[in-house]
Amino acid sequence: MDLKLLLISTLLGVICYSSAQQEGNECIKANAKSCGECIQVGAKCGWCMDPGFLKQGEATSTRCDELESLRKRGCSSTKVENPRGSQRALKNKAVTNRNKGEGKLRPEDITQVQPQKLTLSLRSGEPQSFNLKFKRAEDYPIDLYYLMDLSYSMKDDLENVKNLGTHLMLEMSKITTDFKIGFGSFVEKTVMPYISTTPAKLLNPCTGDQNCTSPFSYKNVLKLTSNGQEFNTLVGQQHISGNLDSPEGGFDAIMQVAVCGEHIGWRNVTRLLVFSTDAGFHFAGDGKLGGIVLPNDGKCHLENNMYTMSHYYDYPSIAHLVQKLSDNNIQTIFAITEEFQPVYKELKNLIPKSAVGILSANSSNVINLIIDAYNSLSSEVILENSKLPEGVTIMYQSRCKNGVTGEGEMGRKCSNISIGDEVSFTIRITAKQCPKMGKPETIKIKPLGFNEEVEITLNFICECDCHKDGIENSDICHNGNGTYECGACRCNEGRIGRQCECSTNEVTSEDLDKSCRKDNGTDICSNNGDCVCGTCECKKRENPEERYSGMFCECDNFNCDRSNNKLCGGHGHCECRVCICDANWTGSACDCSLDTTTCLASNKQICNGRGTCECGTCKCTDPKFQGPSCEICPTCPGVCTEHKECVQCRAFGTGEKKDTCERDCSYFNLIKVKDRDKLPQPGQAFPLMHCKERDANDCWFYYTYAVNKTEKEVHVVETLDCPAGPDIIPIVAGVVAGIVLIGLALLLIWKLLMIIHDRREFAKFEKEKMNAKWDTDNDPTHTSRLCKGYLTKKESDGVLHQMTWPLQSPNLNPIETVWDELDRRVKEKQPTSAQHMWELLQDCWKSIPGRKPYLQECCYDSGQPQI
Repeated sequence: MDLKLLLISTLLGVICYSSAQQEGNECIKANAKSCGECIQVGAKCGWCMDPGFLKQGEATSTRCDELESLRKRGCSSTKVENPRGSQRALKNKAVTNRNKGEGKLRPEDITQVQPQKLTLSLRSGEPQSFNLKFKRAEDYPIDLYYLMDLSYSMKDDLENVKNLGTHLMLEMSKITTDFKIGFGSFVEKTVMPYISTTPAKLLNPCTGDQNCTSPFSYKNVLKLTSNGQEFNTLVGQQHISGNLDSPEGGFDAIMQVAVCGEHIGWRNVTRLLVFSTDAGFHFAGDGKLGGIVLPNDGKCHLENNMYTMSHYYDYPSIAHLVQKLSDNNIQTIFAITEEFQPVYKELKNLIPKSAVGILSANSSNVINLIIDAYNSLSSEVILENSKLPEGVTIMYQSRCKNGVTGEGEMGRKCSNISIGDEVSFTIRITAKQCPKMGKPETIKIKPLGFNEEVEITLNFICECDCHKDGIENSDICHNGNGTYECGACRCNEGRIGRQCECSTNEVTSEDLDKSCRKDNGTDICSNNGDCVCGTCECKKRENPEERYSGMFCECDNFNCDRSNNKLCGGHGHCECRVCICDANWTGSACDCSLDTTTCLASNKQICNGRGTCECGTCKCTDPKFQGPSCEICPTCPGVCTEHKECVQCRAFGTGEKKDTCERDCSYFNLIKVKDRDKLPQPGQAFPLMHCKERDANDCWFYYTYAVNKTEKEVHVVETLDCPAGPDIIPIVAGVVAGIVLIGLALLLIWKLLMIIHDRREFAKFEKEKMNAKWDTDNDPTHTSRLCKGYLTKKESDGVLHQMTWPLQSPNLNPIETVWDELDRRVKEKQPTSAQHMWELLQDCWKSIPGRKPYLQECCYDSGQPQI
């Protein structure tokens, strides 16, 4: 697994390095033949004008390289052509700081966007940035044009709009003191199948007794005015018309309102278009139903305030409409019924700076709808730029209210802007190339829906400054076959070569190729270049530090000997595949130092008097000594003790030096092994010492100490060898088991003694009983020797029952035996005799009437006859 990771890491490193090399060498890869071509490659590229800069075999394009590379190759900064871009503000009027009560200003005196005019000089690949400020002005003038659908379904709505002028003027006066309002109406194209073209329907398209006006496409009823009463009067004179299909021709009307600025009376102020309808809309292509196939031309066609070309031009497309509304800074408010809300919301997404409001059934809420939509539109600023020249890109970054920032498409806009709020945008413009003609271009950036804009003139840096001082048909360029500029010849058409000395017709001449072969060999320019006009022009390497040179491109500066993976050991430079060493260095790879200070030992002797100094390194003649100055003796006595504390602290974190381990014990490389068998063994290329030391806990640790060239190595067994301690569990278990066994043994011994004692007592008792002479009348224990009496009776069924009868009296229950009676008598010290016992038995027998019991057996020690 480690090997796989190493290979993957190496491969990724090579790929990243190659990518970095290729990316960093765009100047060389461009193969620029002139200073102008060079600076168009990228912002990193420069051109060396020094006439003596090129070496033999190097092409003119070698003058184009990265700035740092040119400096390293000996081109002074004063000889490097590296023009930079710039910017200049031509008009930079500050945004207006004005409150509503400070007096009325003309619209042209109010500034909401800063700056207004800029000039940028662009060099390829070098962006130019500037800041654009926007401030929503207080009391900014507003123009509002109300465009209404006058088809029959809008009859109730027209009644409410008739008084719209004065009411809307009153409400808008709370926002601005400079407000104008206008009115227009539309129905549909006046051709079949949109309307009925019969003479009667052309006069009155409505059915029944309804009196409707003739159908029309679009009519500009009232030009923008500040007289609200005039609005009410003219709108009051309007009549409903009618058409056949449901969608209306509103797009025709919107196009004419947008492009007929003089007829409508638009000023350079905030422009609002309120589009009121209760139906859908026709768009480009629908005109084919009426035989109209010409696309809408986007021009004004009003005569006597009537659109006259509705029968000639098709409806405009949505994209065409968006362009015209944007060009004329018109913000659209769609006041529509709830039924068509989804359709117009989709349309709103296609038209920037537009809003949708829901009309009530009779348009009674139109004023509130307009006020809300205006506040929504004016609280958002969206920047838009005109078409960019080829190769030019633009990036936006916004800084809005409350520290909100945005980039990319979100960098174009800021929302929730109140009156008096100021926001800013950083705009970065970059040219990737020069335009073909190199002429200045003009672009414009403006906030959508506002009449103000920033005009930017783009100038492109396509030539170096030294180009102006070029000498045409210079003698330097082979008898006038080129222009000498920027330290090199720019050849005329049909001429090539460093001094334009050859014609393009001579390039493949066999005679010219001969002069490019070294020693009459077969390889042209050593396969490292091209033969141009009989002269080798060496190939360029992707690495700008590497290059071919020489008359036949036989030399290079990257194929010299290396040391420590460095060209010429890092102590020289490569010329024609031979290392030219720095001072105090020698050898084919400049890896042999002539300085002997590195061989001095602490006693100021070279190699401690035990070796010789070769290339700055000691070669020890005494095999026991090692190290850079032959002062280290790994096998000498005392080595183990010397390094014990450091090995202990680094391997196990213990010992006297554990607190200063990092400071005092970093002089050797520590390698841990699992056991003693893994330790290095004697007989290797360098001597080593095996060590065994004991720590404060009487634990042993094992390690080896050796000096491998200039590095000290310590291999240590990672586990300590400590004496085994007592095993507590077996000890405790043994003690407990011993106590239990001893206790059991004592109990058994006690039990055995008691049994022995009882048997002895019983034997003694038996002996005394046999030898005793009893007094049958007075000995109370005599009765204890009597046999039990058994009374046997035979029942009528022949079954024998054995019963033990009480011997005390006939009235006792059969519970106590004769022995019990005797024991009681003994305890009460009553006299007991055999005669008395006999009497008791007789009493028992007599107590059973009708029975004939008999004594089966009755024996006692007194010798009485059996009954």
